Amino acid sequence: MGEDWQFVFRNADYLLGGVVITIVLTVVSILLGFALGFPAGAIETYGDGYLRSAVRNVGILLRGTPILVIMIYMYFVMPIEYLLGPINAAFGGLDVLLGPTPFAAPDGIGTAFFAATLALGLRSAAYQSQIFRGALSSIDDGQMEAARSIGMSRFEAIRHVVVPQALRRSVPGFQNEFTIVLKDTSIAFAIGLGELLKRSDDLFVQQTTAVLEVFLFASLLYFILTFGTNRTLDYVEQYFAIPGESS
Repeated sequence: MGEDWQFVFRNADYLLGGVVITIVLTVVSILLGFALGFPAGAIETYGDGYLRSAVRNVGILLRGTPILVIMIYMYFVMPIEYLLGPINAAFGGLDVLLGPTPFAAPDGIGTAFFAATLALGLRSAAYQSQIFRGALSSIDDGQMEAARSIGMSRFEAIRHVVVPQALRRSVPGFQNEFTIVLKDTSIAFAIGLGELLKRSDDLFVQQTTAVLEVFLFASLLYFILTFGTNRTLDYVEQYFAIPGESS
């Protein structure tokens, strides 16, 4: 084994630390995207007037802006420090309540991590809204009519009849979006967040002859993450598939 590969394996734990940050950033961004994207998709499907128009235009703006531009704007323009104060205080309160458990909140959320989460989450919300809009629209109108005919209100019919089916149908699109967000976490390199790509850069700066080896190892880690994610979501899709529909 060459000296460069030995250098990579000696620092594997440093790169794996970047993998942890990449995973956490992906999951938090996807959850934020879901929390904003699903209501946005529902508004675009069932809403009307200025609210529907505003949601649609914001989505178009976010989807049409490069993620790098959004992330740099969040980091350098948005007053992140004012938003972080209450959030870190809330985490401190959780630590007081939970005590020293494995689920205790972190000591603090860094500015770069928070900016990257906002950028990835908002952009993901714009795409997830279209995934859910399409899934909601795909449910036959007869389902709504049948629910209304047995006394459900429009909201109850959407909540109990349409949404459960739409969520199942949205899994394939959600799987694609999850993979995109996972890979786009590497853009956080631009604002100095110590995810996998940034830590790879830190290593080959130390030993410039190991550039190829470092990036091959990082590429392997990205492949493992994306492959594992896709196989897991494939299982989720099959498990929650609507009976009678082909996957």
